Amino acid sequence: MSRIGKLPISLPKGVEVTVNDNNVVTVKGALGTLTQCVDPCVTLKVEGDTLTLERESEQKRHKAMHGLYRSLVFNMVKGVSEGFKSVQEVIGVGYKAQANGQVLELALGYSHNIYFELPNEIKLETITLKGKSPLIIMTSYDKQLLGQVAAKIRSLRKPEPYKGKGIRFQGEEVRRKAGKAAAK
Repeated sequence: MSRIGKLPISLPKGVEVTVNDNNVVTVKGALGTLTQCVDPCVTLKVEGDTLTLERESEQKRHKAMHGLYRSLVFNMVKGVSEGFKSVQEVIGVGYKAQANGQVLELALGYSHNIYFELPNEIKLETITLKGKSPLIIMTSYDKQLLGQVAAKIRSLRKPEPYKGKGIRFQGEEVRRKAGKAAAK
């Protein structure tokens, strides 16, 4: 039995889960609505305030799909009830981040500013305090979309190993390298 797949998902108050004939799961909650197409080898059963997933056989592929779809549905339930948050730091002299509605304006040491438009599902906030690195705070009910957008923003200027400048997730450890040794 898949250790992750066999765990039941408890549905919080206000979260509604429906499964149609084509194995498409729809999760509605206070923050939004998400849908996911589930592989036919996995069946979903809603019993009261719990949701369980079962697979049709013990094949390796079916075991993998069991755990995968349990995790995806769990993230959907958690997202529409609580939401997800991503915090990134912009580290570097002269590096700036500013939010203008759904557009993130970044100054990352290039000859031009970068304007990054975010999807409507993501709420954007930037914090700039004197003497500290600017923070980019994004919240959303869709974990997959939030992670994808955060990774795209990070790829605009990855943290470099010598000075540590760039965009990194809060709490991320960047492996630092020693610079050139001074000549004797």
